[in-house]
This record gives sequence, C-alpha cells and structure tokens, in this order.
Amino acid sequence: MIQTDICIVGAGPVGLFAVFEAGLLKMRCHVVDALPAVGGQLTEIYPKKPIYDIPGFPEVLAGDLVKNLEKQIAPFHPTFTLGERVEELQKQEDGSFIVITSEGTEIACKVVVIAGGLGSFEPRKPAIENLEHFEGRGVTYMVRDPELFRSKKLVIAGGGDSALDWTIYLSGLAEELTLVHRGTTFRGAPESAEKVLTLAEEGKIKLLLKSNVVTVQGNGKLNAVSIAVDNQEHYNLETDYLIPLFGLVPKLGPLENWGLELDKNAIVVNTLDYSTNIPGIYAIGDINTYPGKLKLILCGFHEAALMAQSAYNIINPGKKYVLKYTTVNGIQEL
Repeated sequence: MIQTDICIVGAGPVGLFAVFEAGLLKMRCHVVDALPAVGGQLTEIYPKKPIYDIPGFPEVLAGDLVKNLEKQIAPFHPTFTLGERVEELQKQEDGSFIVITSEGTEIACKVVVIAGGLGSFEPRKPAIENLEHFEGRGVTYMVRDPELFRSKKLVIAGGGDSALDWTIYLSGLAEELTLVHRGTTFRGAPESAEKVLTLAEEGKIKLLLKSNVVTVQGNGKLNAVSIAVDNQEHYNLETDYLIPLFGLVPKLGPLENWGLELDKNAIVVNTLDYSTNIPGIYAIGDINTYPGKLKLILCGFHEAALMAQSAYNIINPGKKYVLKYTTVNGIQEL
C-alpha cells in the first residue's frame, strides 16, 4: 500500500501545481490519473496549443507548461499512479482515507484532493458495430506502452494532435502503419501534419484521407478492419491493432458515488479553502463549482494554494504554520 499525506486525483496543471503548494508546506503527495501521462487535457488534447493567460508567460505552449510544472515540483519528489482510474474511497475511523484504483492500487492518505478537471476522461469511441467486443483484443484507445506495437500491423484513426503524434512515433516501431482520416486536412499542429505527409510520401506509412473505418473483424481477436474511402470504395485491411484517437469525453465517473454534494456534475465547495461537504476532501480546478466560478487554469492555481493551507491543519493538527515567502526561504527539497 502506498503511504502519503495527500492523494491528488488528477494530474492536470492544477493537480501538478497542488503538489508544489503542498511541497512548500512539507506535505508529500501521490498523484493518480486515468491517463497514461501527466498534463490532463493539455497533454492529451492540445499539447501544441498556445496559452496566453498564465502570469509571467505572454505565450506558452500547453505541452511546455506541463513540462515547466513537472520541473517545478521535482524537488518535492511526488509519486504517481498513471493509467489507472480512481474507483473507490474508504474513509477510516481516524478520518484518513484509502483510495483504490481500477487496477487495485491502494493509497493511504490523510487528505484527498480532487483535481480531475472536468472529471475522468474516457475515449470518444467511433460508431463501429462490435467495436467494444474487440476492446483489449486488438482495439485500444490509448498508447500506454509503445513497445506493445513493435513489429505489428497498426491502423490509427483520427486527425488531431494525438493521432498525428502517435503516427509519427509508432512509424518507427510498427511493421506496417496506416493512418485513416475522414477529412483532407488535419486538426493537429501544422509541423506534425507535415511530418505525417512526408512519412507517407517516403512510403513509411499508408495515409488514407476522406476515409473511415466502418467495420472490425476477427475471431476472438482483431485481425482486420474494413475501410470506406470517400464513402464509396470499401476494402479490407489486415491489422493487429486499431487505435481510434478521436479525443476524450469528460465524465464524473465513480466520484458520483462518494457522497459529495454535486451541482450539474460539478463538486460544490466552500471558497474559504475549497473543501467539500466531506471533511478531508477538497476539490480544485474545473471539477468544482461555487458562485462566480471561472474555469481558468490560473483560478485553479489560486484554489490549490488555499487548499494546501487548509490541508496543512488536517495533516499537522495543533501545529501552527507561519506563512513564509519563497523569496525568503527558497525551495527546500522534501
């Protein structure tokens, strides 16, 4: 069992900054996220998108902001459980918690901070008959371990950043890779689109535009897909894996069953410290709601700072904390 002071549910920018604020107060954090990498939406949906409202950065790419946050929290040595969704919360007699993930990982903590953005993200699945039958049997919606695809035949469907980035990366591992996109232009970063077009021109991948995967086939395990080109020509393509990458859909998920006060799929909090109706549980970032709420990263950063001050009192009962500025104390490693 993992032991920590604070379990942070959600590894997006607000969850990562919460690690920093907690670290300043010498509280250890373990972060859990259903996605295979930190950064939340910034990493998974728009890593190359510029952000303009982060103080001190006239412009910063979403992916670079995540890297900076990782560097900022490094002195506090947080630990992570990625690619696992938080499923269950058990409150102990002493007021502490045990958090249990979809893979059975258990985290014992004194405070739980929900920083899950809009909730746990689930893949947006294309409307393909029997697709779910092949999930885990050749159909996967995320790339957790690229080595799984080494020397395999792959079909990637999509036209956004994730589809482009994984096409570029996996083209060097796969025996054969086909990118299927329903449009003629890509939604992802222009430089990534250029790389994909170059790979296609060099014969390193197959690129099918104005095309859709319409059926999946196999006997227990996926072995082929049927592709419609320009809604007319249909042909079968042998493959070991189909990776549909059409973005993510936010859902509150198992948090709905924790007894938290909710309002339209958001968690109601007290703006004094962003605590919920359950003592010891806080909610920060886009997942919470209160009068005047703004769903901005910088607002989430503010919420993380106040949350940490309050959590300190739970983790260190009776111990008075005197606020010290980082300009005076600097950053002290945990």
